[in-house]
Amino acid sequence: MLKKRDLHDCHELFELMVHPDVFPFVRQKANSYDEFVFMTKQTIEAEERGELISRTILDEWGSPIGTINLFDIQEGAGFLGTWLGKPYHGKGYNNIAKDAFFQELFYELGLETIFMRIRKVNTRSIKAAEKLPYVVKANETRKNIYDQLNANGEVYDLYEIPKDQYTLYLKRNGAHEEEAVQLLEA
Repeated sequence: MLKKRDLHDCHELFELMVHPDVFPFVRQKANSYDEFVFMTKQTIEAEERGELISRTILDEWGSPIGTINLFDIQEGAGFLGTWLGKPYHGKGYNNIAKDAFFQELFYELGLETIFMRIRKVNTRSIKAAEKLPYVVKANETRKNIYDQLNANGEVYDLYEIPKDQYTLYLKRNGAHEEEAVQLLEA
């Protein structure tokens, strides 16, 4: 479902990213294929330096369909950035990818908090985030971060996924950390 980013998937990912329903919501925008390849190289190097974590989302046949990333990693926390190609919207890939990514971040890499900044105009992503039982709207509880994100005007809502909330969710749903890690490795 997830694999480390590499240059082999650039052509398919670029074609999916430039769709008008996807492109406005992608954090790392590239206006040409060459720029996308360059940006992917930079992403791989930044991961090697521990600045971010980036994975390619795959469908059941191993084809690249989007990316999931953790940006701005500091003090056991970072910001989530995810996009899927338009043909894969609404088919459950986003939740499967997030579960696998959260397993890796929390239980393998030891992160404690995942933040999501979602544009207030991106109602599709806001609805998706608010459906998740382990997500907390953090505009008030993390006011300093919220204010930083919106220093130039109210653009974003801030959401938080604390490791303890996610772990509680897994336990309530019958999954244990060991089983979840096994699912990730499958």
